[in-house]
Amino acid sequence: MRQLPGVLIVEDEPAIAELIAVNLRHNGFRPVWAMDSATAQCELDAVLPDVILLDWMLPGESGLSLAKRWRASPRTKGVPIIMLTARGDEIDRVAGLDAGADDYIAKPFSTKELLARVRAVLRRRAPEQVGGLVTIGGLSLDASTYRVTFVEQLLKLGPTEFKLLNYFMTHAERVHSRSQLLDKVWGDHVFIEERTVDVHVKRLRESLGPIAGQMIETVRGAGYRLTGKVVTALPAKSDA
Repeated sequence: MRQLPGVLIVEDEPAIAELIAVNLRHNGFRPVWAMDSATAQCELDAVLPDVILLDWMLPGESGLSLAKRWRASPRTKGVPIIMLTARGDEIDRVAGLDAGADDYIAKPFSTKELLARVRAVLRRRAPEQVGGLVTIGGLSLDASTYRVTFVEQLLKLGPTEFKLLNYFMTHAERVHSRSQLLDKVWGDHVFIEERTVDVHVKRLRESLGPIAGQMIETVRGAGYRLTGKVVTALPAKSDA
């Protein structure tokens, strides 16, 4: 079973935080509350949430400053941020969005609207995409030109297999569970069976061929891993 989406609530007013948390919990989310910037940073350092609800006015570092810092960090730059604030003027909304917020909701707000905003930013959240050229064990993938080659021989991959290989190659030698692959390749707003991953891994291996296909290992009870260590014999290049 896939884990419920996590929401970090950064809000210094306990009554508001509790109201938000209760409604999130009743609607299929895992809320975590942080009452100030220091606590919020500790929570982020421990576990990345799927969405951050960030109050503008906080004790210590402001929500605006936090948004800028988290957007500048490679680890947190992809986490959607919804600013919560009593500052509803246009200039304040622009400042919040410019700081890196994905959405902005002014207090007082209805819990239905807040839930709708949370669902919206999750739908917009795209699967992880990594550009550039990466080469492992004779296998090369160029995300910018959508080309995959093995020892300079062009391979034909379907769009999902290409995205799956892209993720494997940019995170080589690591074991990835089926749930992680669903989130990173298909997108964490897509709810499909984990068995789908097995089907596409099988297709990817077939597309890579008998030698390169061995690079994708099944780790029993854990998931899949791409490694360049198993490729011991590469096909000879043709002079023709």
